[in-house]
Amino acid sequence: MRSHASSALRSTISGNLVGDPAPVITPAPIDGATVGRALRILRRESRGWNAPVLTLMAAEKHDPFLTLIGCILSLRTKDETTAIAAPRLFARARTPDAMLALTAEEIERLIFPVGFYRTKARVIHGICRDLIDRFGGRVPDDLDALTTLKGVGRKTANLVITESFRKPGICVDTHVHRISNRWGLVRAKTPDHTEQALRVALPRRYWREFNGLLVALGQTLCHPTSPRCSQCPIARSCPRIGVTRSR
Repeated sequence: MRSHASSALRSTISGNLVGDPAPVITPAPIDGATVGRALRILRRESRGWNAPVLTLMAAEKHDPFLTLIGCILSLRTKDETTAIAAPRLFARARTPDAMLALTAEEIERLIFPVGFYRTKARVIHGICRDLIDRFGGRVPDDLDALTTLKGVGRKTANLVITESFRKPGICVDTHVHRISNRWGLVRAKTPDHTEQALRVALPRRYWREFNGLLVALGQTLCHPTSPRCSQCPIARSCPRIGVTRSR
């Protein structure tokens, strides 16, 4: 009896009964105190990734107008498609005046096959006309002013603010929404709700770089289904909330 009790006690201390598999330890959610470590790793590792967002950012070179138009093209379009179509358009027109010199049909041909390319050609024309008529041909550096442009939502406006004007802002697309919730940094049902939650949970010093790093991670490893956790540089600290299958 004494021998049986001692054996059970030793098994309890080790965390499992004899013959059972070792317990799975789930990392704690990434929060405001630990997110900096994860971002430092992603900042280093992303340099070797062939992420479409990095190609697109290189093509735009932090130019406010190119960033604005590039984001319009990316809406409801695969990242790989945007990364090809945007530089093709920018090779023909890099200012509002030059863009208006193109017909809508010419823009359509240049940006095809991005999603809703016909509608986007008209939206681009409208934005360029508005920029010239209301803002002297310059992209405003204010979030509220940007969202008065037809077709420009908070995601696009935040991206222009952070990437081109180097001001604090949080751009939330599907990648940022998915990964922020997968980390447990926020618990939100929509990208708009995630943006508001991140403004509370994410230290302000990380706002500007957050979108680029998480989009690159989402494009290469942290996919919506079956993420490549075995290759992820922060897998050991990720709680993988909502992940049911991974590689």
